[in-house]
Amino acid sequence: MGKLVVLKFGEGSFEQGFAVTLEIGEEDQRATTEISGKLPSFPEMPLYYSHWQSSYRQIGNRYRLHADKMQVTNVSMIQDCENASHILRARFNTWLRAEEFRPLREKWLEKLSSTEEVRVILQTENSQLQLLPWHLWDLLERYPKAEIALASPSYDRIHKPRTKNKLVNILAIVGNSQGIDTQSDQALLQQCSNAEVSFLVEPQRKELTEHLWEKNWDILFFAGHSSSNKNGESGRIYLNKTDSLTIGELKYALKKAIENGLQLAIFNSCDGLGLARELADLQIPQMIIMREPVPDQVAKEFLKYFLEGFAGGESLYQSVRQARERLQGLEDQFPCATWLPMICQNPAQIPLTWDELRSSKTEDTQNLALSPKQRFTTTLLSSLAITAFVCGARLLGLVENPEIQAFDLMMRSRPAQGLDSRVLVITIDDDDLAIQRKNNEDLIGASISEKSLNKLLAKLNQYQPRAIGLDIYRDFKAKQPDLITRLQKTQNLIGVCKGSDGTVNIPGNQPPPEIPTTNLGFSDFIHDRDGVIRRHLLFMNQEATSLCPAPFAFSLQLASLYLRPSGIEPKFTPEGNLQLGKTIFENLKSRTGGYQNIDANGGQILLNYRSPKQIAQQVKLTQFLSSPINPSAIKDKIVLIGVVAKGDSPDTWPTPYGVLLDEQMPGVLVQAHMVSQILSAVQDGQPLLGVWSLWAEVAWIWGWSMVGGVLAWRKLSFRWLTLAVLITSSVLYLVCFGLLISGAWVPFVPSALSLVVMVGLMSIYNSTTKVRVGNRAIRLS
Repeated sequence: MGKLVVLKFGEGSFEQGFAVTLEIGEEDQRATTEISGKLPSFPEMPLYYSHWQSSYRQIGNRYRLHADKMQVTNVSMIQDCENASHILRARFNTWLRAEEFRPLREKWLEKLSSTEEVRVILQTENSQLQLLPWHLWDLLERYPKAEIALASPSYDRIHKPRTKNKLVNILAIVGNSQGIDTQSDQALLQQCSNAEVSFLVEPQRKELTEHLWEKNWDILFFAGHSSSNKNGESGRIYLNKTDSLTIGELKYALKKAIENGLQLAIFNSCDGLGLARELADLQIPQMIIMREPVPDQVAKEFLKYFLEGFAGGESLYQSVRQARERLQGLEDQFPCATWLPMICQNPAQIPLTWDELRSSKTEDTQNLALSPKQRFTTTLLSSLAITAFVCGARLLGLVENPEIQAFDLMMRSRPAQGLDSRVLVITIDDDDLAIQRKNNEDLIGASISEKSLNKLLAKLNQYQPRAIGLDIYRDFKAKQPDLITRLQKTQNLIGVCKGSDGTVNIPGNQPPPEIPTTNLGFSDFIHDRDGVIRRHLLFMNQEATSLCPAPFAFSLQLASLYLRPSGIEPKFTPEGNLQLGKTIFENLKSRTGGYQNIDANGGQILLNYRSPKQIAQQVKLTQFLSSPINPSAIKDKIVLIGVVAKGDSPDTWPTPYGVLLDEQMPGVLVQAHMVSQILSAVQDGQPLLGVWSLWAEVAWIWGWSMVGGVLAWRKLSFRWLTLAVLITSSVLYLVCFGLLISGAWVPFVPSALSLVVMVGLMSIYNSTTKVRVGNRAIRLS
């Protein structure tokens, strides 16, 4: 939507100066900016214009004013006219740069962008002000999409609704053509697309009046001779060789034509300001006139360029500006040709485009043909069909990948919950491995030597942690007697093993021989097709030949050990779901949320990561063994021991926070997230990640397709419709994001898809319905 600028000139004169008000706002809205200023006195300005006007009229290049024979143009006359025009332009812009007028100029520059389409309306009763070459204002020339129009301070809106015609109805009056070529004008009008032109060639007064009364005209066109009286208050058109008329003598017929929808009058003839003043009193929406006598060639070229733009889809103002500026190519023969065309505007009316003049976009007809009930029914049925299509595609897994990617994006965007104070992670990095080797400690294929492990467990037990999780494979017997005894008798120590998977020939890993079976947990992770860990396996039935006997996950064993003093023990509901206290961990099914046909064996839940960075306090192995320890950092905590080294066989996994090697998360930290999720759900009441029922998800997707239908029925332009879809999709994303934070993974991609498809299909339906209904209405009329 473009901008509307109104310059209102109050009472004044060139001797006294003029009070001026500047209003700026959006089209079809009240002005949002208003500022008052003044133009100082400049009594010489009318003299400069009069001098230019005199030199211009002396050239006499076969005007559409008189039917005289063509005069011989004097080169010196052309030079005099050009000199006078340069002087007038310079003095005019000097006046408009006056200090008193500067606040309006600066406000204009502040509020208007040079890329915007701007309609400028100059409201004044002063005929001398109207005649000035406002199109040469240096400020206006900075705006390539701006055009100025004249208007009277007194105006009214035409309240009678227009009845649109199938084609643009043009009444073309070809008046007295003696000495000028009006055949070209007729040919140009006949070439207009989607137009019906009725020609009246040198008509009688009664014939013209009858035509104005009998039909709904959109455009009134006049070509021939015309003139204005000396003060520019009234004008006259020459119908034929004997008859001429003033606008006042056609008042009632023209008033009827305007009431019936006449939108534009084009007087492609000379000296039209007097005609415009009289027509403005009849409240005609727009006029195009020539300010001075117009050479025949200039009139023809202007009409050609104007119709080319206007009938081609450009706005009225842009069409006039482009046509006017293209006349510059004739100014070597016809000086100041670009000065001649002017728009006169009723400020209460908004100029229509060529297509808006005709019934191809008749919203009223369509609204009559399609009642609100019919539109609702069409939208309802269409939304149901699109919802069925999208849900079908979803069940086939066609949108699983983008759904999961959207899930990852939301997971990454969530605010971090901070460190879990119940967990401490002792990490083994590359420096820890190097120090052990430097001390000649035998790692025996593991990441921690028996000496360091024994020392670590002994030091931990001094501070009474509630559970110790050794997330390191030790499928071999210990050699040091002290370590063997410590592994056997540390009752709060949980070891790991890895289950077998015969389908992909994974043998698994045996547990540490010294740790009792009841203190074992499997370390198996379930990753999706892209390798990312998004699910948490709590329990499973091990294969008969599995090397790992543990039925419960390493994370669940640690969490259960931590919760035991509170009287919370794991148990199972009749549906086979794990229950800790009042919290039930509902198992995922093969079709859950965005997942379609996954292997849902065992007890799986969605993994609710706590933070993208640090899950809990971490301390390096070497630092822990060699430094004093704060007892409160360990007492009654869960201590996880694991590898974060990247050099020797790194144990890292892709997560929603990153899949590249440098972005992957060490396995011990993934285990920490899993432990934290269990404890947060049981002790803190943090909701587990879940999904809605199938029918709730279908209703959700259907609801957003209905929203798309509502947007499509708003009949917005493509640009505004695109913006509305983007804003609505953003709102949808934010709602889904908020629900994920609260624990519900709801469909975003299928909902957005149904929204966009619905908008697209209903927009196509609306456009085809317009044509069909419009044609039917025309046939019935």
